[in-house]
Parts: sequence; structure tokens; C-alpha cells
Amino acid sequence: MGNSFTLSGRLEALLSSKKNQTEKKYAKFGRTQDMDDRGNLVAPDSFIFTPVPNHESSGFFGPYACGMNYKKLLHEHPVTIDENAGLLGSWMVMLLEYKKPLWNPDINYEHLHKEQKLYDIVHGIGGVHHFLPDYSLGLKLGFKGIKQKIKKYEKDGDSSKIEFYKGLNECVEGIFEYIKRHIQKARQVAADIKDIDKADNLLMLAEMNEELLKRPAKTFHEAVQWMAWYLVCGNMYNGGASAIGDIDRILKPYYDNDMEKGILTKEQAIFYICNLLIIDNAYCQIGGCDEFGKDNTNELSHVVLEAVHKMKIPASVCVRVHENIDEEFFRKAVKYLLEDRTGSPNFISDKAMVEGFMKNGYSKELAVSRVKCGCHWCAIPGKEYTLNDIVKINFVAVFDAAFKQMMEEQKEKASVKLLWQLFTKHLERAVTVTAQGMDFQIEHMHEVFPELLMDLLCHGPIEKGLDASNGGLEYINLCIDGAGLAVVADSFAALKERIEDKSQLNWQQIHDAIINNYEGYQEIFLMMKNSSHYGYGGTTADRFAVKIVNEFVKIVKKSPTPNGHNMIPGLFSWANTIPMGKAVGATANGRLAYRPISHGANPLPGFKDSGALTAMAKAVASVQCGYGNTVPIQLEINPITIKGENGIDNMVNFISVYLNKMGGTLMNINILDKEKILDAHSNPSKYPDLIVRVTGFCAYFALLSEDFRKLVVDRIINE
Repeated sequence: MGNSFTLSGRLEALLSSKKNQTEKKYAKFGRTQDMDDRGNLVAPDSFIFTPVPNHESSGFFGPYACGMNYKKLLHEHPVTIDENAGLLGSWMVMLLEYKKPLWNPDINYEHLHKEQKLYDIVHGIGGVHHFLPDYSLGLKLGFKGIKQKIKKYEKDGDSSKIEFYKGLNECVEGIFEYIKRHIQKARQVAADIKDIDKADNLLMLAEMNEELLKRPAKTFHEAVQWMAWYLVCGNMYNGGASAIGDIDRILKPYYDNDMEKGILTKEQAIFYICNLLIIDNAYCQIGGCDEFGKDNTNELSHVVLEAVHKMKIPASVCVRVHENIDEEFFRKAVKYLLEDRTGSPNFISDKAMVEGFMKNGYSKELAVSRVKCGCHWCAIPGKEYTLNDIVKINFVAVFDAAFKQMMEEQKEKASVKLLWQLFTKHLERAVTVTAQGMDFQIEHMHEVFPELLMDLLCHGPIEKGLDASNGGLEYINLCIDGAGLAVVADSFAALKERIEDKSQLNWQQIHDAIINNYEGYQEIFLMMKNSSHYGYGGTTADRFAVKIVNEFVKIVKKSPTPNGHNMIPGLFSWANTIPMGKAVGATANGRLAYRPISHGANPLPGFKDSGALTAMAKAVASVQCGYGNTVPIQLEINPITIKGENGIDNMVNFISVYLNKMGGTLMNINILDKEKILDAHSNPSKYPDLIVRVTGFCAYFALLSEDFRKLVVDRIINE
């Protein structure tokens, strides 16, 4: 190909197109995109999709209806070709967006509504994906092999499985047609453009994709293309498949083989990975070790890291850290984190995650195979149903229920001890109700919106004729997160200090102040707000934080769900800090009514004036749940504190100690200039390329709502 059609020039053009799409998203949706920055294109206004209902509610439910409507969407969805691309495939919308109502109104869970509302439970009923498909399985079979596998087991299945297999077949037929439409479009574009190099590239891609419909991938380029198709098609169903897992393990055989044959260069590999992550900001893990502690870092780990560094767009690549990690690789990852200031990569502990998961009764070999593949979570590829990150209990709502009950029913006996007893009683009830909801999801989700696309790349669903959400997978480990820890710990501490330790206030005074949102109670507000804080170190609030988490873990692990499914506790709010705050009135720590709750396991902003970074690390490390679900630490660090080579060394040491020695599980780190982020908050249009890690995900700061921008601004740490 000519000198004008270089890999670097093509990548620059692709990134320019990505920027253009970001501008289109802002023009169409405004600053409302409080979620992952995805690779979807903006659909033209002329595109209108109308699903075919099979229910009087105008909704569509069940395997065949979902598969049929998915096939219809793929048939009608616009096809786009970028002449600079190294891969075919693009997507704009997902079937999930058109699923209204989401849940079948005939399948009722009103018996859970009252307590779900009382404890502000994010119950997970109707929740989609958030487990991990096995890309290695898909690459081994190819699309044709998947089609043949369905046919084989469909033939031997009983009549109760007919609709499930019909739904799978509709999906696969739709995928074949969608890929063929791209192939046809690529040939058309190639015929219309005058640039011979670009035309030849598109013809090569068309030919390669025709082969991928006939057989599994053989080369690295083909394997990445196949993964891109699954990302595209999975996202177009329900947003699933956006987690790849340990990409440097999955693609290593193809990379090594092509490098040995001399048909692939490192530059080409980086270009293809860039293409893949532009198509979708997929969650990937790199690094890690095997069950014997041998480092898994390989040349492809560096390739993925280099791709993220080259692009400088929102990415979801995570480095798995362990004591024997390749030092050059680890240092490079930290260097790029500090240089690029995009919040990527983040870092997860191998030791804490493996040892924690083994406490559920699993082998080390299985625990090691459980990889990082979401905002804060891990899963066993293709074998584990989890409901990761979509089930949460608002600790603040639980505390509020306990406080109200005490003041309404036992005011004359009010004490911190009684409040704690009521809190644990309500917390236990909240966990029970949450467990009942998760069982309900497993019993009925397959009737509503089965995981048909994920089923294709899982071990069990096709063989058993059962959806992944309905027992199709070998393991079920239901993750349940607590949220709002700092608010509750600080509230308990403020009450103990101001009423029982110092006798400065009484219960009635504080109750009156809280129900009036502290209006007219300024002195009490200041006293409660300036009580001890979780995170400061050695305070009453710190002790309550540990006590709360220990109680939560004990309750969750005391018994499985009513249907016998294992539950795994964690602490993570995701982006629910704002809606969860809106569900609860004022609290005893001086938090005003309906304000956001605390972020994950982090202390509240302003918990300490100096030494905050180290103090926060100690605090969050002290409240790890310890069963293989993470308790992330979210750090916002000013770049002036980590300048130069010493800054890189210090950060490497900090991450290593926290994850290998202190028991921490996951580190999400923003490198943010305080003055710049404050200006960007006031004038987001001035900084269209500013990227931040909001929580477990990264996004363009300018596309976030004002409330979400403020969450990031409030968390900035200087040390």
C-alpha cells in the first residue's frame, strides 16, 4: 500500500471520526451521558425501529420474540463503512432501548416492592448481562460452528426447549445477515472510491469477513475482527458482550503464531487493537499470574497498553497486579496513567481477589480464571452467572429506617446501642429482600429478556437448552454491594460523640434538626458535620465503618438465597450516589436531605486536610469484604504531587503496597489538575477532550451532567 495510507495516518483519521461522533452525541443528547463512553455511532434521525409485540402491553417477551425482534433490528439497522478502518463492524442502537416495558407486567413482584423502596434497593430484577462470555469458545467455534452447535442440541432437545433454540437461531441468522450487509457495503464503497489503497483494504476486509462466516479465525487480524463482531452484535442486543476479559491470554496464540510466521508486526497488532477498542470501549484485563504465581505478562500485554496510550480516549483496560508482576510492564502502565490522564489503566489485586473467591469454597485454579471484566467486578468466562454491579443496598436508607423506628417507637430508650441493634435488624431484612429479588430474577428473566447473545459464548446454555439467567451456567455467585458506608459510619460516630460521650446534645434535639433538614438548627448542623470522620484514622467513625462492613459480610454469608444461591458481598455505589441520595432525607452526620450519599467505600470529601491519600488507602483497605467481590478505592490526585521519575516510582510503590500488602482489591485513579477540572466544571465546552474516571468507568467530562461533574470535582485530593 502507498505511503499515504499508513497505519498511523489511518488511526489518526479513525480517532478524528470518533471525536466527530462524540460531538454528535453532545448535539443530540446534551450533557446527560452519565455512563461509559461507548463506541456506538449516532443513529440518523431517519432511522425508526418498531419492534413486533407479543403482549397486550405492546411489549415483547420470551426467547423467540426477543430473537425475532433482534433479527429484525439487525436487518433494518444502518450499515456504515469507514474507509480507514482495519476492521468491519459498527453499531448505533440496542434492542434493549426499544423494550418497553422492560419487564412483563404479568410476572409480578409487588410483594417485594415495599421493602425494596424502604431500603432503596437496586434489586437487579430485569438486569441484563454483567457476567462474562468466553471469547475463546467463540473463536474456537466461529459463527458457523456456533450455528452447527445449536442445530445439534436443538435436534436432541425436548419440546420445552423449542422456543429457546428458536430464539438462538433467530439471533445467529440475524448476525450472519448483518455481517453480509457490511461485506456488501464494503465492496460498494471500494468500487466508488478512487484511492486504490483504501479500495484494496476494503476488498481485503470483505474477503476476510466472508471467510469468517465459513470457518473460525486463523490469524490475529481475523481473531480481532471476530471479537469485534461479537462486541457489536452483543451490544446491539442488550449492551452485553462489552466485557472481553483477559484479552492478552485470549489473543496470544494468534499473535505468537503470526509473529513467528512473519505475517504480523507489532505496529499492526496495536492498530487492530485500537480499532477494536474504538468500536467499543470493552472491559479488558492484562497481566496477572497463573495459579502457581508465574507472571502472565507477555508481549501482547504491552501491545494492548500501547494501544490505549496511543489513542488517549476513554478506555476500560485493567492491569492485574501481583508480587511477581513484570516490573517493566507495571512501570509502563503507571507511567501512561500519569502521562495520559485518562483514568486508564486501573489496577486490580490478584492476591486479594483469588484468596477471597476461594473462601466461597472454590479451588485456586478456578479463582485464578476469574478475570476483571466490568466496573469493579470479575467473573469466570462463560461459566458463572453473577448479577455483578446491578444489585445494591443503600446503607443510608437502612440507617434512616432504623433511626426513624427508634425515635417513633422507643424514643425514651434511645441510645447508640439500640440504634445499632435496629440497624443490624433492618440490614438483615434488606439482605433477605435483596436475596428474594435475585431468586426472582433467576426464576423469570428467561421468560422476559433472555441472555441469548451471551448464551452463544457460554458453556452450558446451548447444551442444556437453558438460558444463562436460568441455570444454564455451572456457577451462580450473586454479588450484592453495599453503598453509603461513610455517611452511616460518620452518623453513628456523630451521635455517639455529641450525645453519649460529650453530652452536648440529646436525641430529641438531633431528631428535630434532622426532620427539619437542619433549617433553624445551624449550631447542631455544624456540631454533627464536624464530628469525627471515617478515613481520618483511629476515630470513632473509623471503628464504626469496620463494624458496619463486618456485620454486612456476616449477614450476607450467613446463608445463601432462599433458592440456595451463593451471595458475595462488596461495597460499590457505581453512579448511584446521586439517586440513592435523593431517596433519603437528612442524616446525623450533617448531610442535608436528598444530597448524594458517599462514593463506594471512600470517606466523604474533606475527611482530612493533609495526608489524605495515605489515610484513605488505610481506611478503604480496612473495610474489604474479602470474598472475591471488590471494594474499590477511588482516588483523584493532583499531578503536581507525582511529577517526574520519582513520581512514577512512588506511584508504583503505592499501588504495589496497597494491592499486594494491605489487602486492597481495586484502584481507580484520576490524575486531575485542580484548577483545570474546576474550570471545566464551570465551562465544559472549553475541554471537549478531557477524560475522567467517574467511577468504574471513564467518560468525556464535558458529556456528563452537572451533578456527575460535581461528584468528580468534590473528590479531588491534594497531598
